[in-house]
Amino acid sequence: MTKAEFIEKFAEKTGFSKKDAAAAVDAYHAVISDAMKAGEKIVIPGVVKIEVKEQAARTGRNPQTGEEMQIAAKKAIKAKYSDKLLG
Repeated sequence: MTKAEFIEKFAEKTGFSKKDAAAAVDAYHAVISDAMKAGEKIVIPGVVKIEVKEQAARTGRNPQTGEEMQIAAKKAIKAKYSDKLLG
């Protein structure tokens, strides 16, 4: 489903105009994004739990040459979706 299709279905379910539905979806995205950038855990009961995890630096191996290389530390998104979404 594309963002446009999502907005259309959201508008149908809520009775919002497509313009209002698009604004609501964009606001939702902005709130989630800001919370993740701040390192906050996001919990939407019955839907999803999202958190940002730190992955430590580690040594990896180039599969083509076999040469060892350092992989830098990074932040990764961990999401656990509710089983209730499937019905």
